[in-house]
Amino acid sequence: MSKSSGRILLVDDDEFVLLSIKLLLEPHFASVKTTNNPERIPALFDRDQFDVVVLDMNFRQGDTTGNQGLFWLKKILSLSPDTQIVLITAYADIQVAVESIKEGALDFIVKPWQNEKLLATVKTANLVSQEKQKVRQLKSQQKSLVSALDQRYEPLIGKSEAISAIRKTIEKVAPTEAVVLILGQNGTGKEVIAREIHRHSTRSEGIFMAVDVGALSESIFESELFGHRKGAFTDAKEDRVGRFEAAAGGTLLLDEIGNLSLPLQAKLLTVLQHKKVIRLGTNEPIDLDVRIICATNCNLQAMVKEGKFREDLLYRINTVEITVPPLYDRPEDIPLIAAHFLTRFSQKYQKPYLKLAAPVITYLQQYRWPGNIRELQHALERAVIMCEGEQLTAEDFGSFQKQMAGDFMFDHLNLEKLEAWAIRKAIAKHSGNISHAAEELGLSRGALYRRMETYGI
Repeated sequence: MSKSSGRILLVDDDEFVLLSIKLLLEPHFASVKTTNNPERIPALFDRDQFDVVVLDMNFRQGDTTGNQGLFWLKKILSLSPDTQIVLITAYADIQVAVESIKEGALDFIVKPWQNEKLLATVKTANLVSQEKQKVRQLKSQQKSLVSALDQRYEPLIGKSEAISAIRKTIEKVAPTEAVVLILGQNGTGKEVIAREIHRHSTRSEGIFMAVDVGALSESIFESELFGHRKGAFTDAKEDRVGRFEAAAGGTLLLDEIGNLSLPLQAKLLTVLQHKKVIRLGTNEPIDLDVRIICATNCNLQAMVKEGKFREDLLYRINTVEITVPPLYDRPEDIPLIAAHFLTRFSQKYQKPYLKLAAPVITYLQQYRWPGNIRELQHALERAVIMCEGEQLTAEDFGSFQKQMAGDFMFDHLNLEKLEAWAIRKAIAKHSGNISHAAEELGLSRGALYRRMETYGI
């Protein structure tokens, strides 16, 4: 007979009762300890943990109230919430039984007991205790995993007026369950803002999950988001939980929602309205417990007017709207963001001594950054890799430096050099047409020719 891993504690003032139950349980459990004095319970829990306590209800001679049993029941649960308690007494009192179960006891046994029933009850209690411990462990692991995952992602960096306003909005909206719509160009940090909302919400210990719904084809949309049952379609070889269910207790970011087709918009709207999903291959609705955040780089208002986006879905997802400005519109944030990436990449590539030269910061602030923060990140990583000195210079950005120069990037403010650059740029733009170049520069043809002569152009 194989023993269970259960650890059992018997508490009764009758030594004969302790011996009888101990002999009954020992062949079935890894450890069975006894005490005839409940005052020793705290000390026993200090030295060991118990899955099940079989606890007498009365310890004083002539006491049949069960009050002592209830007292120690509460004490044990305060010491070890996962421990399951089976109360035992010679006096069958249904009121005491009901009260003890309300207070947290699993079951109630009356003396004289039936061995089979007592053994079955303790085995059940042991299973319940171990399952509760597994759940607690899984929750702890999930909490650690969520914390570790959070550390991998970017913080919201910036001191600009726009970022300060976004932070204030996050503070207000995060504690609520309001659906948030985040708008902005690619690479501006929409997911970073969604994660900040999650971190400051009551769901922060739950999972944050992002899914690019715009990249899901019509054929897999429902399976990915709503889940399916085995056999629901040809490749459904096992049951699958959808993203809505997987993110239960946490936050689900539906990214690039503006790329959804109208039929898929209708399916998503139904889920958001009813807060239920139905897995493919079933007819059973599953209640949702998830915070929804949506993001897109599309102009949804314009799409509504064009008939490309459902107006009722837009109203459902934009209870609160946050617009993230492009990086070029907040140059005061660029030094902070650049410093953040420099710290990361200088550590990654073992160049902790690297610094940003002042002219480079000026370059970074003046470039338009069509790829926004993502482009800045890649530019910094490349520069760190290529740098051979102790500080980054424009030359470390390689071909990227030429893009900067092409976008009016200078580490000087010499008017003659700036004017010569503008003239060359205008002439090149208009393929050598002096009249068009002069018009662009706000000069007459004669004035432009005189400047060209002066600068040797």
